[in-house]
Amino acid sequence: MELDMDAASLSNGMGVENELHVLAVDDSLIDRRLVEKLLINSSFKVTTAENGLRALEFLGLGEEDQKNNLKTTGSKVNLIITDYCMPGMTGYDLLKKIKESNALKEVPVVIVSSENIPTRINKCLEEGAQQFMLKPLKQSDVKKLRCQLMT
Repeated sequence: MELDMDAASLSNGMGVENELHVLAVDDSLIDRRLVEKLLINSSFKVTTAENGLRALEFLGLGEEDQKNNLKTTGSKVNLIITDYCMPGMTGYDLLKKIKESNALKEVPVVIVSSENIPTRINKCLEEGAQQFMLKPLKQSDVKKLRCQLMT
């Protein structure tokens, strides 16, 4: 299981009060590392997960949490960035689970994909995604997200 916290977050006692925490979900290690680097460069605290199930576990929505009726919201995140195409659980499926959760439905979710498919984009936006962005993400994309979160 891979749930990584960036070194800066670990060394400073899990962050400053106003530090924004992002959960980045992607089955591609290269894409995960790229997004993580871009986010850290924009002063985000970052946790990564390699698939939707790991992300749900981190958020306190995993199957074990559901069986035990845990009311916790897992770890507090300000934003979730997830790849659309992942094995097992797509980014769209992850989005639906998050939006079904009373505790997490207000957390913005950004879907990223290398495929520009209008029907897919519309489906995600209709389900509650804040944005749909095309890969590869750029530093300017992350700066825009930071500005939107700060308003």
